[in-house]
Amino acid sequence: MEQNQLDRETFSCLICLDLLKDPVTTSCGHSYCMNCIKTHWDEEDQKRIHSCPQCRETFIPRPVLKKNTMLAALVEQLKKTGLQAAPADHRYAGHEDVACDFCTGRKLKAIKSCLFCLASFCEKHLQPHYDSAAFKKHKLVEPSKNLQENICSKHDKLLEIFCRTDQKCVCYLCTMDEHKGHDTVSAAAERTERQRELEERRGNIQQRIQDREKDVKLLQQEVEAINRSADKTVEDSEKIFTELIRLLLERSSDVKQQIRSQQETEVSRVKDVQKKLEQEITELKRKDAELEQLSHTEDHNQFLLNYPSLPALSKSAKFSSLEDLPPYFEDITATHSSSINIRPLRHFEDVTAAVSELRDKLHDVLRDSGTNILHRLNDVDVLLSEPKSRAGFLKYSREITLDPNTANTRLGLSEVNRKVTLMNQHQSYSSHPDRFTGWWQVLSRESLTGRCYWEVEWSGFQVRIAVAHKNISRAGGKNECGFGNNDKSWALVCQQNRFSFGHNNIRTSISGPVSSRIGVYLDHRADILSFYRVSKTMTLLHRVQTRFTEPLLAGVWVCCTEDSAEFCKLK
Repeated sequence: MEQNQLDRETFSCLICLDLLKDPVTTSCGHSYCMNCIKTHWDEEDQKRIHSCPQCRETFIPRPVLKKNTMLAALVEQLKKTGLQAAPADHRYAGHEDVACDFCTGRKLKAIKSCLFCLASFCEKHLQPHYDSAAFKKHKLVEPSKNLQENICSKHDKLLEIFCRTDQKCVCYLCTMDEHKGHDTVSAAAERTERQRELEERRGNIQQRIQDREKDVKLLQQEVEAINRSADKTVEDSEKIFTELIRLLLERSSDVKQQIRSQQETEVSRVKDVQKKLEQEITELKRKDAELEQLSHTEDHNQFLLNYPSLPALSKSAKFSSLEDLPPYFEDITATHSSSINIRPLRHFEDVTAAVSELRDKLHDVLRDSGTNILHRLNDVDVLLSEPKSRAGFLKYSREITLDPNTANTRLGLSEVNRKVTLMNQHQSYSSHPDRFTGWWQVLSRESLTGRCYWEVEWSGFQVRIAVAHKNISRAGGKNECGFGNNDKSWALVCQQNRFSFGHNNIRTSISGPVSSRIGVYLDHRADILSFYRVSKTMTLLHRVQTRFTEPLLAGVWVCCTEDSAEFCKLK
């Protein structure tokens, strides 16, 4: 077994660690696979010096390689006798690995490289760096094939200085030569500084990743909400249209039934008249026959005897009342008209006209309603469709007025209830359960749903521009009443030198310059509340993506006497 293992090592390529394939032998006596040594030397072509990977003997020019036929035959013979490729021994350095510079023969993998020694070491040869105080200041790094890049090509010294002027690593002799007078620090110090910057950048990137992941999650929730809303709307719409169709079919059935019923009644009445007329015709024909027979009597006495006994032809006894006739028959006169005249009429055509009129009205209603539905559908949008310009926001402008019944008694309101100012004296407001008693704040009259936009002009020391649920607490000075200090209100805190945002008693700082005009955009359906700095352009200060469970009211809190806030009238 040991002999077999020896054979495997003897006939293995020291580059790929597998059995030799197309073996070649260099002039120094070491053998390799043809492809392995060619690849190795291809990488050394730029140096114009080619070496043996094992003994480091150099060759100039690059040797021409020829297959070692005897060694190839021997390897093939050994394969036939059972010798197989040896399993890779991961302790030894392969072609892609960094080899220990101090191993002889087959080299082990390096586990560290030394920037001071400019050499790589396996575990065994690295031990002195740990044991001896002479190596204490040496810098060990992960194994590297590029150690020479740490040596100055001009002075053959370690590159341990960083030139900030030229943004490159140099040796200490360079600082006395071409980099003299430049801004230089140790490479270690520059690394520390760059490492700190790197960590800050990583921190920013990771924060952005978290923010984007939150955005993705919100968008996914929006997709789910859109799908739920669309599915529910389709279901409800189908139910409504099905109900409309059912109602139309019922009405159609009723009209049809009434028409058939009226048809049956009128036909029956006409046939009754027709039957009576036919009976009269029969009677008249009988009388006519009697008269004809009498007219042929030759005996004058007999003729005169029978003639007076014949009944006189009276008026039509069959129609004792005109009510017997359908309404569309002309009056039958006392003189026996030779025919019944029927007034021109349209029978059921008036019903057809009425149904056509209903159709036209439904067509108009459906057309107008359909247009309205399409407009509503065009208004359906999501988070990403928030307006980008002030003109876009102004499409959703709402006129906001303040409710005096909610104003703290220290607040003075303008005549049109748009402006609020903190006064020195209490105002003469009547008692009202909606009034704030502890906090100097006021709410709007208008309830805010859908898309709304308004602007507030503020001045003074500190003002809070807020939205709040109608059921926010009003009595006392506790946090459940103050805008931004509870889960029922959201407030932009405007101060002379900075902005911040408050919700549920958590304050978030907002960077950037302060402005006196604030735009507030609410998309109640999308659960979005945004505050903007208004100037020539709209600058987003803070956006909230939350869950509004009920309609909101606009609100203002003022801090000091002469602090004021006015809801602007937007054109």
